[in-house]
Amino acid sequence: MSWKDWKLSGHVVLVLLFFTSIGTWAKPPHIVFMVADDLGWNDIGFNNPDIISPNINQLAQSGLILNHSYVQPMCSPSRSAFMTGWYPFRLGTQHNVIFSQQNVCLPLDKTLLPQVLKQNGYKTHAIGKWHLGFCKWECTPTYRGFDTFQGYYTSREDYYTKKNHVGFDFHKNKDVVWEANGTYSSYLYSAALEKVIGEHDPNDPLFLYFPIQSVHEPLEVPEHYYNLYPNVKTKGRRIFSGMVTALDDAVGHLVNSLKMKGMYNDTLIFFTADNGGWIPYHGNNFPLRGGKISLWEGGTRVPAFVHGKGVPQGSGRFDGLMHAVDWFPTIVEAAGLKYEDPNRDGVSLWKSITHLSASPRTEMVYNLDNRSLPENGHAAIRVGDMKLVIGFPGLFNDWYKPEQVWTEPLPKPDYSDLDDLIKQEIGKKPDWKIFRGLFDLAADPYEHQNLYWQKPDVVAKLKGRLQYHYSRMIPANYPPADPASDPKKWNGTWSPGWC
Repeated sequence: MSWKDWKLSGHVVLVLLFFTSIGTWAKPPHIVFMVADDLGWNDIGFNNPDIISPNINQLAQSGLILNHSYVQPMCSPSRSAFMTGWYPFRLGTQHNVIFSQQNVCLPLDKTLLPQVLKQNGYKTHAIGKWHLGFCKWECTPTYRGFDTFQGYYTSREDYYTKKNHVGFDFHKNKDVVWEANGTYSSYLYSAALEKVIGEHDPNDPLFLYFPIQSVHEPLEVPEHYYNLYPNVKTKGRRIFSGMVTALDDAVGHLVNSLKMKGMYNDTLIFFTADNGGWIPYHGNNFPLRGGKISLWEGGTRVPAFVHGKGVPQGSGRFDGLMHAVDWFPTIVEAAGLKYEDPNRDGVSLWKSITHLSASPRTEMVYNLDNRSLPENGHAAIRVGDMKLVIGFPGLFNDWYKPEQVWTEPLPKPDYSDLDDLIKQEIGKKPDWKIFRGLFDLAADPYEHQNLYWQKPDVVAKLKGRLQYHYSRMIPANYPPADPASDPKKWNGTWSPGWC
């Protein structure tokens, strides 16, 4: 066995947007927004000392760790929220990831974060994973606010071959980069970071979006990273841990490149994961409950931090509530800009971060999904410290320790069997179909004690808030696979142009 094997439809609403400088900085800061893929709560050194991640640890511990930062349970929904400041259930992206074969993308009538920054003088670059749709060029990062893009469009791919199933997927702007085949992805991204930063004029503000591939499956890592973890006895967890350290080395290259260019002291670094750790593939969220694709804390509460210009140094952990929709307005305000969109869901936490004051967010929706076995509900909301779950909360509902091995069949890499797996799970445990849960996250952050039947007044209040959000939901835009997407029709690549 080789090391490589270890391894829209709807009505358009016109929104009046204002972008004006508010003069926070004499000179706008450079901004890096980094998204780690499938990185769980217990998968990073500042939460788990068994993980080797010195570069990330240094940034987090000398900046501000966002201790209650939440995202969606899956990738595309979270990235939709990052880029728009809107809840996915208001975009139609709430049900699942965007499949490679679907002729859908993040709604084109929404203004994205890089577009706002570009309109205000930023040079904008994206390096890594897109996963917000690519069936036509207008959907791709090249046409959604980024001056340059280098990476892949789809959900996942081999770290070496750059293939997702039958199609090759590695692009630089509008060109296919065949020569990327054979090089481990984090090495490619480190080189791309060095080039983008090295060629940047420091007099211009830089926005660098860095949604790295790591640590999404498949489990693949160069041997020397694997060898850093001799005490980890579970092979999959050992490979995964090495992948985190490879991710950390890429962050080290990022920091060194900024320092070499004399930009580091003028840079803000924002870091988050896109969802919790993927339990079947050795991601871990312990002691939080559940994982990726679940509404439990382990699927939605993730490692996050802010570091750099304007952030109080070494401030420890910020316990204010933050959601994925808040990154957009927070970054815009950090850039010294004022952004007004009365329809957005996100709120800026920049003043809370810089002044270590209370978060303006007191409520958040984990998800509302009209397609996921509707009779089950599949909804969750938090108001204050109280969390209400209605319907099936997800496939992974227990508390999983780091070296625990998943013995059930692995979900398909393209997620196409998730609905079937949910039906099977409910078939084995019918009570999940009518599940109702209420948890006090201040007293019980690991969700052991269900208070649903003990606190009817609290349940009624949170149900009322859920009903309000249901009134704002649009149906999930989740079309069937389109045969026009077949890479065989596009020179063996996943490429735009078929919708």
